[in-house]
Amino acid sequence: MKPFILNWPKPSFRLFKNKKRLLFPILAIAGPGLIAANAGNDAGGIATYASAGAQFGYRTLFFMLLVTIALVVVQEMCARIGAYSGEGLGSLIREHFTIRQSSFALTLFVIANIGLVVSEFAGIAAALQLFHVSKFISVPIAAIFVWTLVIFGTYKRAEQLFLILSLAFLTYPVAAILAHPDIKLATNQLLTPHLLYSRSFLLIGVALIGTTITPYMQFYLSGAVTDKGIGPKEYPKERISTIFGAIFANVISMFIIIATAAAITKRGPLASAAEAAIGLKPVAGQFAKELFAFGLLGASALAAAVVPLSTAYAVSEAVGSERSVSKSIREAPIFTGLFTIQVIIGALVALIPGNLINTLINTQALNGIITPIILVYILIIANQKSILGEAANGYVFKTIATICVGVIGALSLVFTVVTFASWFGIKL
Repeated sequence: MKPFILNWPKPSFRLFKNKKRLLFPILAIAGPGLIAANAGNDAGGIATYASAGAQFGYRTLFFMLLVTIALVVVQEMCARIGAYSGEGLGSLIREHFTIRQSSFALTLFVIANIGLVVSEFAGIAAALQLFHVSKFISVPIAAIFVWTLVIFGTYKRAEQLFLILSLAFLTYPVAAILAHPDIKLATNQLLTPHLLYSRSFLLIGVALIGTTITPYMQFYLSGAVTDKGIGPKEYPKERISTIFGAIFANVISMFIIIATAAAITKRGPLASAAEAAIGLKPVAGQFAKELFAFGLLGASALAAAVVPLSTAYAVSEAVGSERSVSKSIREAPIFTGLFTIQVIIGALVALIPGNLINTLINTQALNGIITPIILVYILIIANQKSILGEAANGYVFKTIATICVGVIGALSLVFTVVTFASWFGIKL
């Protein structure tokens, strides 16, 4: 059996085949760290950040500041693991943990990714509902479209279009400024805690963790660093890219919270994508819904293909079976079967009646519960000198990383306990 190394599909940022004509030159040369961090701003991420602003105003900004620190720490560890070990997280977990422990980690990763697939199809449904298209029409068509793109090897042709549509969300910083937020209040709540002890605030907190520090990003980053051939000599540059990417992605996230908080003055959970789109009104005016819809559609469609594809790669690699989008269903039955099952599950769950924004947030909360468990594996690997040599976590970094993982784990545990208690009518 081959080592469990994740051969992730690599995002392409070329608008044309000509190498000299690039969509975004800075993204074309950016390292895996920048790409991985910004992957969190997908359908679930946008909905969660917008809901945080609409429901709690600027209160979650301090929490996002802490999450940013944690993301920098985690992403740096994952990039360093890939550069100094020459292997992806999946391979290292398989080699340095027992079969049961490795299987447990892989199972959690699959569950987390299925949750993400659900959120992406919910995002597609929410986007097209803004054009008055029923989700019972949009989701099945989107599922067939995504499945056809990947299985028949035409996914790359649509990737650039999805990326272009996703760029709509880069207007949020401008929207946040034009919305005339209460800068004094926002700054105060960014730098000092104004947390609430309520299930709804805990839900948003865990969802923010789940959408910002998602397991998919960590597995992708270490695997991409390895696949790109980044070693100890090249790592200093990749380290800068990784840290910058984590900070940049979360700054955008904070602007989404600020823009939504300033635009929506009546506090409460979002009821629809149309309400989430209000945050872009200072930029797009009467076309805010359309701009939001295009961005949400692009981000959702791209992730709806990439996330299940990455899971199929991971599991197929683990069992030593053929894995490639260029292979037929008969040549790679496990790979294509896994991808197909995820698309079907994601689409079917997204069709369940209910508030699509709630579906997006709840799936991110599921990721938030799983994330600290995966982070324990990452922390253990990053601490081992037998794996990373002198690049293993030193005392200071080990302490900071342990605190980050511990706090994330504690918050997820509290939310889980409160949620289970509420099911039995117990108020904590």
